[in-house]
Amino acid sequence: MTDTFLAGRTALITGSTSGIGLAIAEALGRHGAKVGINGLGTPEQIDAAIQQCKDAGAPDVRYFDANLVDPKAIDAMLAEAAQWSPIDVLVNSAGIQRTAPIEGQRDNWDAVIAINLSAAFHCMSGLLPDMRERGFGRVINIASVHGLVASVEKAPYVASKFGIVGLSKVAALEYASAGNRDSGGVTVNCICPGWVETPLIESQIQARADQHGGDRDAGIADLLSEKQPSRRMTLPEEIAELALWLCRREAHNLNGAAIPVDGGWTSQ
Repeated sequence: MTDTFLAGRTALITGSTSGIGLAIAEALGRHGAKVGINGLGTPEQIDAAIQQCKDAGAPDVRYFDANLVDPKAIDAMLAEAAQWSPIDVLVNSAGIQRTAPIEGQRDNWDAVIAINLSAAFHCMSGLLPDMRERGFGRVINIASVHGLVASVEKAPYVASKFGIVGLSKVAALEYASAGNRDSGGVTVNCICPGWVETPLIESQIQARADQHGGDRDAGIADLLSEKQPSRRMTLPEEIAELALWLCRREAHNLNGAAIPVDGGWTSQ
């Protein structure tokens, strides 16, 4: 029997129509949470994401259509979500990446920072005060190994991910005393994945596969050999299991952490 320890809780997950965000939404729903999803996609893709969360066991699922580049749209989403149910768990998973040398990133900078960093700030600043009042809250920011180390041709992405790690530490400090052991407290943590098999990196996989005559497996091995000693990609479902544990009451003192899931990448 599934442990429904999140029964009575409500989660809002940005960037949850696919990839890591959707895997986390499904996991939270499977363990009893009402799930609010947000993200890009066709109506069919959004409907499919909603159905996947319902099939996982979520007692209620809502889609919140907000352009995360626009702070006013984020505020409207949070107000609509609050009318539906108080948000106990916020997962900032929305993210974009553009690869180019610094001099080629001028047109990408604002959009990457807005989606990867500013949107998370606006969601956090809007929801954390209510979490403090209730004595329980979980903010889980999907950062990246690139919030801990840099790589070439990813200036706005690396800047945004270093930024969200720092932002999370500040928020963790400011809310650390909220609640207690029994209530579960309020925590803010980052998960910092290395290579994860999601649509976000598909273009990089394909580029490497093209160098190996179209062999996708060879392209993945080539991509990982440069950075990730395990030479294994992480699955979105595995990231979701870590996010799930961070939501447990027992995790009340794991706060302000940036947890790498990178096959040893940042140990080198």
